[in-house]
Amino acid sequence: RRSGPGASPQREVVRHETNHGYACYVSEAEKATAPAAESKAELDRAFESLYRDHLRDVYSYSYYRVGNHHDAEDVTEQAFLQAYRHFERARRESNGRPLRPWLIRIAHNLASNYHRDRARRPQRVLEETEPIAAPHGTEQIVEGREELKRVMEHLQHLPDDRRDALIMRFALGMDNREIARALGRSDGATKVLIHRAIKQLEEEMSANGS
Repeated sequence: RRSGPGASPQREVVRHETNHGYACYVSEAEKATAPAAESKAELDRAFESLYRDHLRDVYSYSYYRVGNHHDAEDVTEQAFLQAYRHFERARRESNGRPLRPWLIRIAHNLASNYHRDRARRPQRVLEETEPIAAPHGTEQIVEGREELKRVMEHLQHLPDDRRDALIMRFALGMDNREIARALGRSDGATKVLIHRAIKQLEEEMSANGS
């Protein structure tokens, strides 16, 4: 990184090692803006735990949304930076509910901006790599790693909201309530969305002989 006048503020590594070979950085200025309802040490410990527990989910979602490793890393890092800035408030307002849907919603918004900023979808649906996450067995339609990859490729032909909901279901194993929170929809609307998305996916795969 550059040093001297005009250089970016020094950032402290929240977690040094990750499964994907990169780290989430939080600047001292960003840390200073965090509310002090809890001690800084308590907030940092809680955030490190959140980061450790959900890095894979946020990265997996980002990867399947943007279609390549480099941009998925960028979306993931930005998601955790935003999460850190609002972490204390999110903990307070969650009333003890898991924060995974909140994290995925941040990644969802960033990935949507990624596509709007570039005004395109990835030229290749997914890089030639193994799927990031193993399927969670919530539907019989996804039973193995190769099947998961095939499903994810077909998802690219679905409308954005249906595709996003099924990425959360198949790649992350999220239930309907978690998906509803991540998408900012009611439980009932999300149930209908997923039902229609699965039906369209099955038709898409059938038409292509998958």
